[in-house]
Amino acid sequence: MRRPLILSALALLSLASPSAGATPAPASLTYGGANFRALAAESYRLAGLTGSFEPWLPNAYARAGVPLGGERRSLTAALDARKAALASARGAERDRLAQGTAAWAHRFIKKAVPRFSLERGFEFASIAGAGERQCLLQSVVIAGLLQRVGLDAGLVMVWKSQSGQESNLGHVTSVLRLPSGAGDVQVDASEPEPFARHQGVLAWADGGYRFLTPRFGGDVMTAYARADGKGNVKASALTFLDLPYVRSQFNYYRGERAPGGFLGTGTGKATPEGLRDSERFLRAALRDNPQNALAAGVLGSVQRKQGREAEARAQYLAAARLYAAQGHIPATMAVNLAWATGKTGQAGVGAAGVR
Repeated sequence: MRRPLILSALALLSLASPSAGATPAPASLTYGGANFRALAAESYRLAGLTGSFEPWLPNAYARAGVPLGGERRSLTAALDARKAALASARGAERDRLAQGTAAWAHRFIKKAVPRFSLERGFEFASIAGAGERQCLLQSVVIAGLLQRVGLDAGLVMVWKSQSGQESNLGHVTSVLRLPSGAGDVQVDASEPEPFARHQGVLAWADGGYRFLTPRFGGDVMTAYARADGKGNVKASALTFLDLPYVRSQFNYYRGERAPGGFLGTGTGKATPEGLRDSERFLRAALRDNPQNALAAGVLGSVQRKQGREAEARAQYLAAARLYAAQGHIPATMAVNLAWATGKTGQAGVGAAGVR
């Protein structure tokens, strides 16, 4: 889609943008905490698994041979020791220790869960049952481990990769905020090295979810520029994704990857039953967080595949308003928006670019 159409769509749709809201709390995902357990339990329930995810991670830690701090002890003991070390460290030493902890979490997850699966790896049940992970789940686990040792960590969506390739919010990464306040560091287990430099992220800033372009000093994001050109954001003013958004993304992936659903997972094509499952999970995602623009847009594509074109057009317009409020309309959304507004005869309903 040509850039002028995207810009004009932004200008028109911003007139109906949602008003700014109070800053939400970043998701508390502490390993062993109530939210971490609830996300895992939901995954187990949907997979029909009994038991709990709780024993899996310490058992995997014992097998992985990637000890935190270099000493052989239980995961809980290692995390407690690192938390104490971080609490007593100061200044640059504390930042160094925090980054070392993040690098360990990156190595541990890649070693403990060696396989990457777009189709199933977003489920806790897939880690325990098949040793498979995906960007959302690995980021939740990394952030949970970092929070467990007292560090400020969370999740952001990624819309522009390290190479500058844009996607429709096609990736998730965990982020560590350095204790000194010097900035934020991406910790991405989809990459071979611990610290990534994705060029576009989405998080909460300036009263809403925003598409942002980080400014880097080495591996550290020191500030962010709004993608809509409306100023800059200090690193300390960015808020990691809140729990409703994180929950929403789990349901988004369940909808996107439903067998026989939107992407035809497992069958090679969409089926009526699969599309119904996709719609069910996407609507759950929007109940979790009505501002999840990705879920809103893909719901329109599901409706279009079902032949419900009037509903699909309305849904695309609703999604585009969310994107416009957040500062950017991705190319795939712009193509679908053009179809919805009658500006082109053909338009794609392809995937969001998730990897």
